[in-house]
Amino acid sequence: MPTPLPSPPATAAPPTHYENFPVASWLCPPALRPPIAALYGFARTADDIADEGDAAPDARIADLQAYRQDLYAAAAGRPVSLRWAAVFGPLAGAIAQWRLPVPLLDDLLDAFLQDVRKTRDCEGYADRAELLDYCRRSANPVGRLLLHLYGVRGEAALAESDAICSALQLVNFWQDLSVDIPRGRYYLCAADRRAHGVPAADLRALRQTPAATALIADCCAWARAEMLRGAPLVHRIPGRAGWELRLVVQGGLRILDRIAALDHATLNTRPTVGARDAPAMLWRALRM
Repeated sequence: MPTPLPSPPATAAPPTHYENFPVASWLCPPALRPPIAALYGFARTADDIADEGDAAPDARIADLQAYRQDLYAAAAGRPVSLRWAAVFGPLAGAIAQWRLPVPLLDDLLDAFLQDVRKTRDCEGYADRAELLDYCRRSANPVGRLLLHLYGVRGEAALAESDAICSALQLVNFWQDLSVDIPRGRYYLCAADRRAHGVPAADLRALRQTPAATALIADCCAWARAEMLRGAPLVHRIPGRAGWELRLVVQGGLRILDRIAALDHATLNTRPTVGARDAPAMLWRALRM
């Protein structure tokens, strides 16, 4: 039986991983920083369970399932294990105070479980529809949870949020090809590969052929179109949170600019954004 938490942490630990985009930055309304940090800690820890270290796939799956049990225990106000006390203490408080939709958190775990299983089985994605279904669970819940915290409702806002979050996930895929493929993560879908005449063996060998370059450029254009489709959301989000979203959108577009500057050669190089990109991102955010 899980051991009760003696004294759950009141706040989540600050982000420690490299991120393309701001996480509960100074632009975020102060009252929302604790729940957003709790959500980040929950998602980041689950991602680490799925990705980091040298655990076997079955062990990762077992850990994620235990993590899911703690999620539902925390949401119900029941005792949770001590293993992830620093995660579920703040998250339990955020769920209770802000009535966070727990199924959206569960969707994130479902996506992490899918990542582990696909890596274990050396599987990729058949087409863009399947990849977007993964984004629906791996990325879109984050935007919907933030809209919930911001008090923004409506189908148009949800659709724009989904477009931005899916675009951010896609941008991350095309940015990280040189890292993901050696780890057995294949996000360039089979239908796109066939359309561009790129053999799977070329991608596994990280061969930056002209056909592979055209494939990555096409995928980046898709991600950019999705980002621009969702961008009007920045005008629906009030105050400082809206300005933070502007920088999130511009961060994603800036990564795509960096990829283009490399002639889409991300099978060999992983571009990042940093302080030198801030002036351009701020200028573009002001003009949205």
